[in-house]
Amino acid sequence: MRAARLPTTKDLDEIATYPIEESKTMTESISNPLPAAQPPSVAMPLVRVRLPSRNRPKGRQPDAAALAEVRALIGVVPYPRDLLIEYLHQINDRYRALFERHLVALAHEMRLPVAEVFEVASFYHHFEVLPDDAQAKALTVRVCDGLSCRMAGAKDLQQHLSVSLGGRDVKLITTPCVGRCEQAPVAVVHQQPVAQATPEAVVSKVNQALALMDKAQAAPENESIELAKNHQSEAVDALTPSTPASNASYFYTSNQPVALDTPAQAAIKNGVRLDLPGAITGAAQAQTTTPEFIDLASYRAEGGYALAIAVAAGKTSAESVLTALENAGLRGLGGAGFPVGRKWRMVRSQPAPRLMAVNIDEGEPGTFKDRTYLERDPHRFLEGLLVAAQVVGVDTCYIYLRDEYHGCRALLQQQIAALQANPPCPLPRLELRRGAGAYICGEESAMVESLEGKRGEPRLRPPYIAELGLFGRPTLEHNFETLFWVRDIVQRGADWFASFGRHGRHGLRSFSVSGRVREPGVKLAPAGITVRELIDEFCGGMAPGHTLYAYLPGGASGGIFPASLADVPLDFDTLQPHGGFIGSAAVMVMSQHDKARDAALAMMQFFAHESCGQCTPCRVGTAKAAALMAAPNWDIATLTDLAETMAQASICGLGQAAPNPLLSVLRYFPQEFTGGL
Repeated sequence: MRAARLPTTKDLDEIATYPIEESKTMTESISNPLPAAQPPSVAMPLVRVRLPSRNRPKGRQPDAAALAEVRALIGVVPYPRDLLIEYLHQINDRYRALFERHLVALAHEMRLPVAEVFEVASFYHHFEVLPDDAQAKALTVRVCDGLSCRMAGAKDLQQHLSVSLGGRDVKLITTPCVGRCEQAPVAVVHQQPVAQATPEAVVSKVNQALALMDKAQAAPENESIELAKNHQSEAVDALTPSTPASNASYFYTSNQPVALDTPAQAAIKNGVRLDLPGAITGAAQAQTTTPEFIDLASYRAEGGYALAIAVAAGKTSAESVLTALENAGLRGLGGAGFPVGRKWRMVRSQPAPRLMAVNIDEGEPGTFKDRTYLERDPHRFLEGLLVAAQVVGVDTCYIYLRDEYHGCRALLQQQIAALQANPPCPLPRLELRRGAGAYICGEESAMVESLEGKRGEPRLRPPYIAELGLFGRPTLEHNFETLFWVRDIVQRGADWFASFGRHGRHGLRSFSVSGRVREPGVKLAPAGITVRELIDEFCGGMAPGHTLYAYLPGGASGGIFPASLADVPLDFDTLQPHGGFIGSAAVMVMSQHDKARDAALAMMQFFAHESCGQCTPCRVGTAKAAALMAAPNWDIATLTDLAETMAQASICGLGQAAPNPLLSVLRYFPQEFTGGL
């Protein structure tokens, strides 16, 4: 057995070797080592003890170049933890990917574990984490494979582009619904959408983008960085509505909502008069990516922000606002349908400070109403936000905007800056945050997690975010369109809003209609309208050569109904007896040329792709169901068992609603299966 020796410097730095008497404890032996000058006469067993390293940090350390690159993008300290996703966007925009060296440098600067930064970056679809020796593609082209785009030929478009762009420095991928279903099929080149995309139009846009990048690469290093920033700005500028509307009553005249076409079109379109609901977007406007909008000056000239001023000055009481919202029957228009007045009272009763989080993630397939309103009348939404903040007692508002809406983001930044430069009343602190491609962040608690700079995973409830929400504070969470209606309901009165409706229902609903109709778009219609009435009166009927076969009343989550249910009123609580719900009122219309089982498969594949993976019933259930539904013959018993497990055991609405399209097909479309069910 080897004799004992004196520990060297290397031993102390890494692993020291000491002879230790078996009768002594480890602590005693280390604190009282045997004298090295008197080796023991009896050989003792050796125990190798790991000592702390001296001034040697664990893990991968950032290199100076990466630190300099990250600091140049995100500025100087402090680096708030909740801005992690914003910093990741800045790096991703600049380098077209997230390289490991930059993530290590960012973790170092923010004093976060590298693993924590990696797990956030890898959660969101719009971030691509690459090893340092990889080469990011110069450009990314995304082809939407949402249901409406599929019906419009997205698969053929993707196949043509794979040939046309093959061999070029371009990454071509399919992506879930990008929120432009009325413009199907849609491709997105970098950050620029191509409406009714053709291979030629997409390739032309790619050529323009690559030419700009070649120019940046050919310039000296300092100029190259500036050109890259300019390219980013040009991409966003191309999406930003740059022309204010000439008439601030673009949305409304007299005391009633109007069509958003020109007045001449609105007066004759489908017999719609100026003082009745109509089409927000029709055939003429459905293809534009930069519509006219109402700027601050035009909005204020027509009485905008008068309500916010009155509430701030105490001339309009908080109680009167709450009463108007309750009497109007306004419910949350993001999908859940919770009564607005009741939610405001709940949060208002909580201890201060209170926060607000506005969800404009709008990721439900088939939904594009929030984008349509936002890019035309942003200040009507902002006034609703201010009124809510004043009534509830909120001093900070966070706006969570879908990453696909680059033009809307630039527009909001522009108009918020104008509002802050000339405030009509005291303003709360406004924070505009950018999503990163995660459908799950449409769920309120997942959005709160994302706003805090974390993975967008839903929280277990209770507690609810009205009590314990963003940063642990009571939080008022709302969808964009809900706040959009606040001004008109309070100023015109609850009876005005409730006077609309059909088939015993009350109020107005904004339907995002796409698919096999002649004129897709956002249709402002009475609550309770049927899909048959909606198609005939607001969409110009079915597209030529198509007859109504099926429809999805509430996006991917709301189920699939046959034409025999085309006369069921579309509103909250009317569709549940039939196995569906209205949700965000995203109506996707199918014809005899489509199959409901194909649509159900597409929806299940979407849910499997978008599951956050936190709970097993959803993570495993959606993937397993999608695999079974892709088979020619469905295993009905297993699918039914999976559907029941997902619906009952998933912790959030994604997994709970994922089985709806599957169950609808089994219930209403047995003819699509050989020999029936």
